[in-house]
Amino acid sequence: MLSDAHRAIVKSTVPLLESGGEALTTHFYKMLMRDYPQVIPLFNKAHQGSGDQQRALANGVLMYARHIDQLEQLGGLVTTIINKHVALQIQPEHYPMVGDCLLRAIREVLGAEIATDQVIEAWAAAYGQLADILIGAEENIYQATEKADGGWRGLRKFVVVRRVDESEEITSFYFAPEDGKAIMEYHPGQYIGLCVTVDGEEMRRQYSLSAAPNDKMYRISVKREPNGKVSNFLHDHMTVGKQIDLMPPSGEFTLTPGERPLVLISGGVGITPMLAMLDAALPSKRPVVFIHAARHGGVHAFGKKIADLAQEHPQLQHYFCYEQPREQDQAPHATGYIDRDKLAGWLPESMDVDAYFVGPKSFMKAIKRHLHELGVPAAQSRYEFFGPAASLD
Repeated sequence: MLSDAHRAIVKSTVPLLESGGEALTTHFYKMLMRDYPQVIPLFNKAHQGSGDQQRALANGVLMYARHIDQLEQLGGLVTTIINKHVALQIQPEHYPMVGDCLLRAIREVLGAEIATDQVIEAWAAAYGQLADILIGAEENIYQATEKADGGWRGLRKFVVVRRVDESEEITSFYFAPEDGKAIMEYHPGQYIGLCVTVDGEEMRRQYSLSAAPNDKMYRISVKREPNGKVSNFLHDHMTVGKQIDLMPPSGEFTLTPGERPLVLISGGVGITPMLAMLDAALPSKRPVVFIHAARHGGVHAFGKKIADLAQEHPQLQHYFCYEQPREQDQAPHATGYIDRDKLAGWLPESMDVDAYFVGPKSFMKAIKRHLHELGVPAAQSRYEFFGPAASLD
């Protein structure tokens, strides 16, 4: 039971987390992978190697400690974590493993003089409260998806029924259920989890659904990452007829219906959730501005599709920006990086728009700043991270 005394102790550790949180979470992950190897499939080693996972966890732990007595101040962080967990099918039995390693990491990194028995007791109570919140919320989603039309719980076998090379780096995969039964509908912007075995090792990943919902199949569009084990496995081995285990759609970065002009901004493979949003928005006759940045035409996926849609739907305006266009590329609308001036020329005159943007972190930081400077209300500007939950602030 988390007491007021426990809350006070946890909040007193905030300065330590501000200065040393990443060292603590790095030690935590090493300990978790060593002592509980059964959780390894749930984590992306690339994010571990880059430090993104550690930074995201450190930020989450810090935010939780700061707001331990006002959890509503965490905003969408808890919802984001819950959806990521659901997409990977995190189970209640995983939480004691994490708690054990987190408490030991606090003691070992901070030292027994700082991480006293009272501090460990307070953090144990705090972690127990958070675990209960997450387990309860995740179970509610698991039950809802299991009961939904075409829904299921855990892993379900699908078959690759089609694959299409969309660019030099991105390939689309179409999955239909092996049992031929209905599949669960999803909201444009959501992602799906998949489970594969690569070199004898189980791995789980999440990919955005890149087409409007239908009742027959799911589509993801995957970029081949230089050191991405799962992305390379999909590109090299996931041919038509192959089986794959999928988890139900998840995610809270979804298109909100409305009448305001819709602005969709993407960089690189960040285009994938935007495609589903665009497909869903066009039948409503809602004005749409679609902006996409790519290195050059060779890696620009779905360019022709967007241009063709603009011909069919007069309410759609589209702009492409290439960082380093090649001689053989069809001339884009702009070159270099998307900056404030480019956006000012492409966005509607009124900044009362619903803006969504996805791409590399540096790209999103710049877009967020530009939209704010141009007057797009913060509440109407939304983004999604590929990978561990993080912040653009």
